[in-house]
Amino acid sequence: MVGTGNGQNVATYLKDCYKVSITRACRVIHFPKSMFYYQSVKDDSEVIAKLLEMASIQPREGQDKLYRRLRLHGYSWNKKRVRRVYLKLGLNLRRKTKKRIPARVKQPLVQMDQPNQTWSMDFMSDALNNGRRFRVLNVIDDFNPKAVGIEAEFTFPAIGVIQVLRRAFEQYGKPQKIRVDNGPEFTSLEFNEWCQLQQVELQFTTWQAYAEWLYRAF
Repeated sequence: MVGTGNGQNVATYLKDCYKVSITRACRVIHFPKSMFYYQSVKDDSEVIAKLLEMASIQPREGQDKLYRRLRLHGYSWNKKRVRRVYLKLGLNLRRKTKKRIPARVKQPLVQMDQPNQTWSMDFMSDALNNGRRFRVLNVIDDFNPKAVGIEAEFTFPAIGVIQVLRRAFEQYGKPQKIRVDNGPEFTSLEFNEWCQLQQVELQFTTWQAYAEWLYRAF
């Protein structure tokens, strides 16, 4: 038996081209006549609205990233439903634009008057005796400056950064802002969405501000 949508299309084609009744067209393709008249009662208006809204904000993101974004915002629609609406809207045919890093506004560093106002975070790298390189993530409270998180790994994807911050939040509390550079771990969807959910503002630095932070921290 063919699927509902395909069955309706095939039966309609036979009816129009061969001038036969719906009953005969359905019998030929072994498709129940009742299913020919079936109309889905599923309302996709909310899914459509959210997908169009997110696609307009992030036009370069594909189905998988939009689906993850929906889940992060608490929507429980399954992946098959999101994909069906995504294809129905023709979002898979969007022309991808060149990714551009937005201009960062230069903000002078100021002396903090209490902990957890602003943290600064960045990577350092080194190599073992066998030549294998590793990275160290340093998270500094700008008030002291005090290291609230130091962790070394051979690879450090965005989820690894999130895990380090989770442990730091549990021990020291949440900062109001976190100062980072334009590294891929810090500009990733997962990391930015997580910071939004935690209500922690990300402040992106220029290389001049980063150099000043290094001088003051170490």
